[in-house]
Amino acid sequence: MPTFAAIDIGSNSCRLKIAEVQMHRLKTLHEDREVTRLGESVFQTGVISPEAMAATIRALKRFHKAVQLHVADKVRVVATSAMRDARNADAFTEWVRSATGWNVEVISGLEEGRLIHLGVVTHEVGARGRCMLIDLGGGSCEVTVSDGGRVKSMVSLPLGAVRLQQDFLTTDPPAKEDVARLKQFIDRELKKASKKLGVPRVGLVVATSGTAQALAEACTEVRKKVASKSKKKTLAKKRVEHVGGLTADVAEVRALTDRLVKMRDEQRAAVTGIGPRRSEIIVGGAMVYTHLMEKFGLRSFRYSALGLRDGMLAQMLSDVDLRASVHQKIESERWTGVLEVCRRYGIEQRNAEPVRQHVVELFNALARVHGLPEEYRMWLESAAMMQDVGKYMNHQGHHRHTQYIIANSEIFGFSPEQRAIVSALARYQGKTRPDAMDRVMRTIPLEEHANVVRAIVLLRLAVALNQDRATAILRIRVHVYPKRVLLELVPGRGGAELEAWSVKKEAAYFREIFRRELFVEVV
Repeated sequence: MPTFAAIDIGSNSCRLKIAEVQMHRLKTLHEDREVTRLGESVFQTGVISPEAMAATIRALKRFHKAVQLHVADKVRVVATSAMRDARNADAFTEWVRSATGWNVEVISGLEEGRLIHLGVVTHEVGARGRCMLIDLGGGSCEVTVSDGGRVKSMVSLPLGAVRLQQDFLTTDPPAKEDVARLKQFIDRELKKASKKLGVPRVGLVVATSGTAQALAEACTEVRKKVASKSKKKTLAKKRVEHVGGLTADVAEVRALTDRLVKMRDEQRAAVTGIGPRRSEIIVGGAMVYTHLMEKFGLRSFRYSALGLRDGMLAQMLSDVDLRASVHQKIESERWTGVLEVCRRYGIEQRNAEPVRQHVVELFNALARVHGLPEEYRMWLESAAMMQDVGKYMNHQGHHRHTQYIIANSEIFGFSPEQRAIVSALARYQGKTRPDAMDRVMRTIPLEEHANVVRAIVLLRLAVALNQDRATAILRIRVHVYPKRVLLELVPGRGGAELEAWSVKKEAAYFREIFRRELFVEVV
């Protein structure tokens, strides 16, 4: 069974999770976490300090030993808010590569939110209804409204606990003026968020990451003490068990925040659930939760230990196990994202659909010829649907525009690497042929170049089969022989001469890539 490792390089801490696939599900083998404060200097100076880099590298080297010990088949390393902002992010990624051999993938805030959502809804049954997910990390806060396991709306806000501490709370305890400025900043960001999220009527709020855990543990401890004094231990216990795990309601979070703001660091560290490392950054995070819950009318939240690394593992499982339940979910999510891009850039689905149908037929019929991995079927379908989005900018040179739009769009379900592959498939549909030294091809891992080139040939054939959009869709029959491929065109209304001519123009490129002759007949 394959083993996966997911590493999350956050602004406050680095996390590792290793899991093995068993019966189409993931079983956790090992977890590790280290507070490195990578973003602390970034939010002050715009660069990662050498000390933070060194601390993170030490943690990653320890993670590397664990990954080797468990013989992980695939490792994915992502970095979030601090790396998005740092001017010297490239220097750090090179250091990571030299120390571990890993390539660090800096993901956007929305991709971060998507993966967190995927990790939570994959494992939390209660989160598959209408709910809100809140992940407040060191550098950013992702808020997601979900319904039926699907993302309905999402925002990524610069409200991370470390960022706010560095920007606003410079004294201990925080000065009243600084707290007032921070409140104004949080309110301004939440006002922007409300325009995107509206008034989310949700039955459950799930909060992830360390700040949520600290607040929930502290509120739970206060609740127990109150219950003990009022001799209602049984009632308190039933309430916690009913909600499921660590919880906190808005009144409890507000009361706790008001206490924390007035405390010194050593006093906050003594609060149950917070501790010495979290006490330094808890005030800003607690204020965000207070204002966010009040702004959106949320009564309470439930803490979940799931997070970004769980979504990364679920994504890796989906990519290799077509029978896993998460595979169907991600495929549906991807297709919804593709259709949204088409809608945004004015692509008529009925015009793009024939190209998609033909590329799938060719992929299936020529499996022995191209030898592409199964996931390339989806990449080809996506590229077929979006191949003309560049015309929204300019018809001239639209393939270049298409590549740029796909590579730089937030398409849920696609990692940046996958978007790069899809964008390359759509880029080389004109006169230009792919070359390993092209800027586009350099964004794709070298081991994928041969697959991308083969897939490009299939999509070029599918495009060639759809030259006359006014006629009915051609039917095709594919015959594969040891040294040649025969493509028979069964014409609809208006014949198939133009399509046959277009396909024959691709025969030389087909022979170059697949070492077989391509013959075309109209029957």
